[in-house]
Amino acid sequence: MEFVERIDPELRESFLRFPILGDLTLDPPRARRLSAEAFEGAGGDKRPSPDIARRDLLVTRSDTSGMQVSVRVYEPLGRSALLPGILFIHGGGFVCGTPAEFDSFCDHLVEAVDAVVVSVAYRLAPEHPFPAGPEDAYAALKWLFASADRVGVDSSRIAIVGTSAGGGIAAAVALIARDRGEVEPSFLMPLYAALDDRHTTQSSREITDPRTWNRHVSLRAWKAYLGYGGDESVSSYAAPARATDLSRLPPTFMMVGELDLLRDENLEFASRLVRSSVPTEFLLVPGAYHAFEVLAPAARISREVIDARDEALRRALHLHRHHSPFRPGDA
Repeated sequence: MEFVERIDPELRESFLRFPILGDLTLDPPRARRLSAEAFEGAGGDKRPSPDIARRDLLVTRSDTSGMQVSVRVYEPLGRSALLPGILFIHGGGFVCGTPAEFDSFCDHLVEAVDAVVVSVAYRLAPEHPFPAGPEDAYAALKWLFASADRVGVDSSRIAIVGTSAGGGIAAAVALIARDRGEVEPSFLMPLYAALDDRHTTQSSREITDPRTWNRHVSLRAWKAYLGYGGDESVSSYAAPARATDLSRLPPTFMMVGELDLLRDENLEFASRLVRSSVPTEFLLVPGAYHAFEVLAPAARISREVIDARDEALRRALHLHRHHSPFRPGDA
């Protein structure tokens, strides 16, 4: 059966309108403009919520570089208690993406989960290859822990959420946090995550349609991110699938579509988490392509997956938790 015929009928309608996904690395500025246009044209309500405040801040990295990282903070107006925090790491093939493109995604998380969301503007490849992205995201995570009281976040309830390339970076940040022992996130949610640079799985070979994340584009993006073609020396902080030890990671929720290039590496990563005694929930979505719920949020299957994702975050961050008061004057 042809790839398009395997797509869920509701998702297929929007998929057939997608443009050809060219090589992001040939002209990164142009690719970023097209990425912004694609997200602007995707379905869903893009209007800012009147119940959410947004502010942009600069976070200074704690290493010797003194470099600053930009973050966008989304918080509900009028809250009366400390809320859980979510560090969000956007997708874009390591080459594209900004927090602004995911404003509606983060607004939704704030309202659906009742949380403060911090979206990090990590540096992009090829101008800034690994380890720039994970180190910027980890700096934002450390800042969120250090500033929890000031931004009204309960530091015992901080999750890391990422999509696509950002999902891979989210998993990397969880590994970094575990290994450095400076902060302890309570939940991890890498969604259709880019975890493995090697492209040896069946799904990495069979997904070639140019309108979705495909083998050619993915290989070029990984080369830009790594700064070279890759070999056995690639760090697990760049490609988390290479990590030999997944124990002591936070409880995790993963989701990927059946027709996603990244399907098999996500399946294997989730299986390894389970074997490492990490509480893990995994959702495989039939007939779904890469990032389907962002690109076609109105489809029935997208709404169902978004509901499942939101419920997993609510369970992880709110169930059986004591809510301490938050005084706005403390911020």
